[in-house]
Amino acid sequence: MIKYVRSQDGEELLRDIVITLGLDYINLDRVKVVYSYGSKTEAIARIWAVPKIVLETFQLEPLYVIELISERFNRLSNDDKIKIMIHEILHIPFKFSGGLRAHGSKVNSREVNKLYKKYIKLKERRS
Repeated sequence: MIKYVRSQDGEELLRDIVITLGLDYINLDRVKVVYSYGSKTEAIARIWAVPKIVLETFQLEPLYVIELISERFNRLSNDDKIKIMIHEILHIPFKFSGGLRAHGSKVNSREVNKLYKKYIKLKERRS
């Protein structure tokens, strides 16, 4: 059985990336990060959105969960962890509407690397 545990370090990384890159459309109060333990997936991380029908029926604002597959994510270098988190963030649309962007022109390795380089430059300037 898969076990899910809130990831404080994951949420701190998320917050740092969003603030550093100025991704103001991300409502950090509505995005949580969890570690999953025991998953058989090949994925390193994935993002979940509460389905629109649930949000509308219960009159909820959009909610997102970034799942970090602990067995895979924790083996990565810090740089790769940052890139993975940026990749997952890119799935959240600019309207923060509750949907998810598919892989394509907005979610791809080119965009991830571009934002990663920007993030590193901004962090170096602030040091």
